[in-house]
Amino acid sequence: MRVVAGERKGMPLKAVAGSTTRPTTDKVKESIFNIIGPFFDGGTALDLFAGSGGLGIESLSRGVEHAVFIEKDAKAYQVLQENIKKCRYEDCSELFRIDAKRAVKALLKRDITFNLVFLDPPYHHKEYYDLVQVLVEHDKVQRNGIILCEHAKEVELPSSFGAFLLQRQETYGGTIISVYRCAGEEGE
Repeated sequence: MRVVAGERKGMPLKAVAGSTTRPTTDKVKESIFNIIGPFFDGGTALDLFAGSGGLGIESLSRGVEHAVFIEKDAKAYQVLQENIKKCRYEDCSELFRIDAKRAVKALLKRDITFNLVFLDPPYHHKEYYDLVQVLVEHDKVQRNGIILCEHAKEVELPSSFGAFLLQRQETYGGTIISVYRCAGEEGE
């Protein structure tokens, strides 16, 4: 695993040992960022179920100003900390070792909104995708923001989360990438 593009291009990232996480491959990560916009001019990203932090770190490398990483697993959290430090993103990152449901409740109390939301929960926990609806209902995703969900083929996500409509789906092996944007916001 490595950072694919941007200011930390080529930087190797440590993966979490074992089977508790599914790191997004470099090929899929590159495709994801080709879909949602290869580079960014500031903004804030939320990487729920961050694992080793590949998606959030990639967004920082490509111009996102600030990223919030949520990861409950102790081993994954340790690797996430190491990757953030290695990439020298400590000053623009917030890391929380907490369950995603509790993290979202805490985020609702803060004065923070996100331009990018990455959601890649354990595939057998479909209820975690409901957290996207909670974020949308509480105006935590900016109108020009992007919500990206990684899920198994067997998991069918809704056609919208509030005003955020399913704009695109791409299949990579057993994984589907679903991209949500507000109607009329694509490409702006």
